Amino acid sequence: MTKDQKEPVDWRDGVPVSPRFADPYYSLENGLSETRHVFLDGNGLPARFRPGFHIAELGFGTGLNMAAALIAWREAGVPGPLRFTSFEAHPLDAADIETALAAFPQALEAARPVLGPWAEGHRLIRSPEMILHVIEGDARDTLPGWDGRADAWFLDGFAPARNPELWDPALLRQVARHTAPGGTAATYTAAGQVRRDLDAAGFDVVRVPGYGRKRHMTRAILRSAP
Repeated sequence: MTKDQKEPVDWRDGVPVSPRFADPYYSLENGLSETRHVFLDGNGLPARFRPGFHIAELGFGTGLNMAAALIAWREAGVPGPLRFTSFEAHPLDAADIETALAAFPQALEAARPVLGPWAEGHRLIRSPEMILHVIEGDARDTLPGWDGRADAWFLDGFAPARNPELWDPALLRQVARHTAPGGTAATYTAAGQVRRDLDAAGFDVVRVPGYGRKRHMTRAILRSAP
């Protein structure tokens, strides 16, 4: 697929589903509530927010995680912009992002300033509230050369069984190498192999209650440089 081609999306009762990975972009129950439980609560946010806080993410998808983080940032009243970097191999069309977020009016309102620049092809979008940088391409290729370090990681690739590339042990080691001291990571998956690979990368890993019908999810805090 070239940059001029649109990433295909199927819709299941209004929820976007990737035909490439045969997996929904967010929970069929309530995507915004899932994001808040898994990625915000899972990283101890918004309590850890401070000026200059940096979130990084594997899998931008519909931008729902970004929007939820920005809402929390606004509510926390932290001065200056939130830094949000996401690695995405198959970016969605702006119209599909807007359709997906329409189910969550608060999230759509937060993401609205991004949609126009996104449709024009911009992937570095700055505002007084947020510096968003979506790095296109396979994260296994792009993350090693990134010069940033995140305070919190949202590990939000499609399910490991459907998109194993985003759960590659070498990629998780790169996540650790690009995590600030005391930084954290969270993901909806509690797959044993993912937890073992995060541990091997240098994280202390715990399995905690998941969202909705998912019994468990994973939280991690950087233990040491791998």
